Amino acid sequence: MKWKKLGRIFNPTEHKLSKGCKIFAQSPQTIVFDDFVRIFFSTRNIHENGKYLSHVQFVDMDKSLQKLINISKNTVIELGALGTFDEHGIFPMNVLRYGNKILAYTSGWTRRVSVSVDTGIGLAFSNDDGNNFTRVGNGPVLTSSLHEPFLVCDPFVKVYEGIFHMWYIYGTEWQIYSEGSTPERTYKIGHAKSVDGIVWKKDGHSIIENKLDNECQALPTVINIDGSFHMFFCYRDSFGFRETIGRGYRLGYAFSNDGETWIRDDEKGGLSLSKEGWDSEMMCYPHIFKCDEKTYLLYNGNQFGRYGFGVAQLEEL
Repeated sequence: MKWKKLGRIFNPTEHKLSKGCKIFAQSPQTIVFDDFVRIFFSTRNIHENGKYLSHVQFVDMDKSLQKLINISKNTVIELGALGTFDEHGIFPMNVLRYGNKILAYTSGWTRRVSVSVDTGIGLAFSNDDGNNFTRVGNGPVLTSSLHEPFLVCDPFVKVYEGIFHMWYIYGTEWQIYSEGSTPERTYKIGHAKSVDGIVWKKDGHSIIENKLDNECQALPTVINIDGSFHMFFCYRDSFGFRETIGRGYRLGYAFSNDGETWIRDDEKGGLSLSKEGWDSEMMCYPHIFKCDEKTYLLYNGNQFGRYGFGVAQLEEL
């Protein structure tokens, strides 16, 4: 693939967001309308206990993805009730049209004691073009299981020939890598199918091979172009990624004939770090989509999207 980077298109620190959110615009995800593109993202505020809470908001861009039209006045979905899987944040939230509704598959976060967090995947819907979402229920539709014991999140859902396909991640271990350090997580990409979008059957295994010895794989995004499936995701080392630039997230790529069996070849993805600027240290949380017959990829840059997201346009496949 050959891409042209169009630069950063949204920096949350330059705008007034709701609920006191001032930093992060993570995991941009789109719904394309007739005359604009709505981009949902997760931003953060600081709770009274000093911990971050992740909230979902959106911006509307013109279809060139260069002009900001509108910023949501409020968050589109409230965080979960006391004790629920999404009590402490929603990040990310994948959206898609289905019938006359917009469905949202949410990654809910809840804090733990021995480790920092656990996650699950919820479902909500909107009847007003994504301005507001209502949960189907207070629990997750996909969560931990016998061989995927924790950290089920990062859903990306498409419907092909009447079947829902979900690519997501699941945790394989928590590990303390050095004396006195906090536990770090490792997670891989999986796949599940559903006939109704609510009850899911997991494949039960990792679908993307590892490139690193201790590799975390996150946020898969998939597109079908002329009968072939293309996946972007981000990957990093399981530890040392906050302190060492070379161990942070970068983009990976895989291709498939059926969306279930994948061949990884990161070089063919065609996207790498810039030599300088907002995406020179990290590229993460990709989202691929079509708009007016053009293919775009949104992604976050340095510091996990602390300073927003940018876009690249596909020039050659």
